[in-house]
Amino acid sequence: MSTIALMGAGGKMGLRIAGKLKDNADYKTLYVEISDAGKADLAELGLSATPQDEALQQADVVILALPDKLIGKICNDIVPKVKSGTMVMGLDPAAGYAGVLPEREDISYFISHPCHPPMFGEETDPEALRDWFGGVKANQNIVCSLHHGPEEDYAKGEAIARIIFAPVLRAHHITTEQMAVLEPALVETLALTCFMVIHEAMEEAIKMGLPKQAVLDFLLGHIRTTVAIVWDFAGAPVSDGAKLAATQAMGQIFQPDWKKILKIENIKKSVKDITGAIS
Repeated sequence: MSTIALMGAGGKMGLRIAGKLKDNADYKTLYVEISDAGKADLAELGLSATPQDEALQQADVVILALPDKLIGKICNDIVPKVKSGTMVMGLDPAAGYAGVLPEREDISYFISHPCHPPMFGEETDPEALRDWFGGVKANQNIVCSLHHGPEEDYAKGEAIARIIFAPVLRAHHITTEQMAVLEPALVETLALTCFMVIHEAMEEAIKMGLPKQAVLDFLLGHIRTTVAIVWDFAGAPVSDGAKLAATQAMGQIFQPDWKKILKIENIKKSVKDITGAIS
């Protein structure tokens, strides 16, 4: 039986993971949490915190359920303390790609992140349909990277990732750099920005006197249909009028060189900003 030390066990993500691991017979999990509020939340799950050094001495795997800006500082403290062969598992590519994880040849670094439930899935359970982040009722996919370590450690990391993000449909084996292209670049730098602008435009339409519920119904319904058309789920083309409106608006809304956000040098700068790493 492998022993897992869950760092930040009483935080938002830590509690979700703790709930998945606490009854799993394949792993012994030690819960590391320093805040009183976090310890109280763990107690509600029937769990108690283990002192950090005690957990690290026993751990075969250390899961970092921690904010990006704290990972570098905390890892510089804990990585020298773990035993040889330990796997340190991150839940986001930023720290690994920013280079804030301390080097140690005799341990592994594994990174996994959820894709979240697909927009077009097979879910019929109302609770699954409202599981916006996944990991509770809705099936989701995940991406995984063996950031450092022997190739045989990949299977060990994916097995744990499938448990903490369950229920999982597919696990994609990619590199840390590829994961950073996905997040932050594709889904945060680009997609989140676009949706924030759409939300801002929606608020402007409401200020113009349009009924809020009518705007919500119309906009959100059209977003779903538009995604289905553009990604060819619907099997129907964009109308000529809609294509003309979008083409005319492209130059007004986007800078001609907007794709620079996907250039590797800009992604590296973004993850350094996210993690607080010194450029």
